Amino acid sequence: MGGLISAMEGFCVIGIVIAAGYVAARLQIGGAQAQYVFNRLSFFIASPCLMFAILAQENITHLFDSTIIVAFCSAVGVGLVFLVLNRLFFHLKAPDATIGVLNSLYLNSNNIGLPIATYILGNPALVAPILVMQQALFTPVGLTVLDVTTKGKFSVKQVLKQPLHQPLLIGTVLGIIVSVVSSKVGHFIVPNFLFDPIDMIGDSAVPMILMAFGMSLHGTKPMQNKSNLPAIWTVAVLKNIVMPLIAFGIAFAMGFRGPTLYGCVVLAALPTGQNVYNYAARYNVGMTFARDGILISTMTSPIFIAIIAALLS
Repeated sequence: MGGLISAMEGFCVIGIVIAAGYVAARLQIGGAQAQYVFNRLSFFIASPCLMFAILAQENITHLFDSTIIVAFCSAVGVGLVFLVLNRLFFHLKAPDATIGVLNSLYLNSNNIGLPIATYILGNPALVAPILVMQQALFTPVGLTVLDVTTKGKFSVKQVLKQPLHQPLLIGTVLGIIVSVVSSKVGHFIVPNFLFDPIDMIGDSAVPMILMAFGMSLHGTKPMQNKSNLPAIWTVAVLKNIVMPLIAFGIAFAMGFRGPTLYGCVVLAALPTGQNVYNYAARYNVGMTFARDGILISTMTSPIFIAIIAALLS
C-alpha cells in the first residue's frame, strides 16, 4: 500500500506542474508565445539532453530485457486497433489519425513511469527498454508520418533522412553509444564538466513539457470538440484498459509470473505521454485531440493502476 500511495503522489506532482503552467498562462507570465517557446525548447534541446543523460548512465543489459517484447507487442496492438476503428467509424485524416495512434500507444515513461517503476515496482531501470523503444522506433515513425502528411508529399529520401531531423532519437542513440563504450572500458567516459550541463538541461525537459501542456488548457474547454469525443474516449479505453490486458496475455504466454508479470502490466497501464502533445504542437495538427486524450488517460490511469496493484501485486 505504501508503494501505491507513493505512486499516487507522483501523479500529484505532475498535476501541480501542469497547474503552474495554467496559472502562468492565465496571468500572462511569459507573454503569448510562452507555450510555443516551451514546446520548441523541450523538443529540440531539453528532451534530447534528458534522453542522453538517462541512457548514457544505464546498464546496457537493462535496455534489451525480454520484457520489451511485451511492451512492443501491446503498444503495436492498440495502435492497430485504433487504425481499424478509425477506418470504420472515426474517419480522421492521416495527421489526426497519427496523433490518435500515438495517444493510444505512447507511454508516459519519464515523469510518471519513473516514479511508478521506483515506488511500485522497486526498479526504475524497468522503464529503460520503453524509453529506447519509443524514442528509437515509435517516435521517428510517428514524426515521419506527420512530416510527410502535413507537407503533402512523400519521398524515400525524405523518409531516410527523417531520423537526422529527430533530436530525441539523436540523444537516445548517443546515450546508448556512451553506455556501450563505458561498459567496455569499465568507467563512465564522459567527464563531469561535460555531462553535468547536459544533465542540468535535461532536467528542464519534463517541467517544460508539463507546463506547456498546462498553458494549452487556458482559454480552452477540454472535451468541447464533440466530433472528436468518440475517438478521445476510445483512446482512453485502449490506453488504460486494452493495452494492460494485451500485455497481461502476452507476458503470461511468455511464461512471466510474479513481479515480472506484474511489472509488465503496470507499465502498460501508464497514461499517454505529454510528448504526444509536444509532437502535435510541433506540426500544428490534432492539438486538442492530443491534449484531451492525454488529459483523460492521465486522470483515469491511477484508478486502473490501483486495480492492477490490488489484483496482481
